Amino acid sequence: MDRIIKVWFESERIYIGTDSGKKFSRPLQAFPLLLDATPEQRALYEIGLEGDDIRWEELDEDIHISSFYETAEPDPGNEIAAIFKRFPQLNVSEMARYIGINKSLLARYIYGVKRPSPQRREQIISAIRTLGQEMAEI
Repeated sequence: MDRIIKVWFESERIYIGTDSGKKFSRPLQAFPLLLDATPEQRALYEIGLEGDDIRWEELDEDIHISSFYETAEPDPGNEIAAIFKRFPQLNVSEMARYIGINKSLLARYIYGVKRPSPQRREQIISAIRTLGQEMAEI
C-alpha cells in the first residue's frame, strides 16, 4: 500500500505524494475545513505513523489516503449550490444547525462534492423555505 510522504496545496487543490512516486489530488471543496483554513493552518499537518492519513489538529480534520482515490470532481452547478449562490446571506453553519445536519456535509452538498439523497435534498429545501416564510412574517 502507498504511504503518504508529502502534502502540498496549489490552485484550490490538496496534493499528496507517496513513497511509490505516485501523486494524487482532490479539490479543497471536498474538505470544507481545509477550504476555509488559512495557508498557515493548512501547513500545520502531521502524516500518521502508518503513512495512510493526514491530521490537522488545530482544525480537527483527518483525511485518509483512500479519500484521494476518488476521482469525481465537484459539480458546483447543482441545485443546492445555486440556492446558496443566489442567497449569499445564508450562513452555511447556521443553516446546517437549522436543518439539523453537519456543516461539513452541507458544505459538500453546496460545493457539489457529494449529492444529497432525494429525501435530504427535500429536507434542505424545505428548511430554507420555512426560514423564508418565517422571515416574511416579521
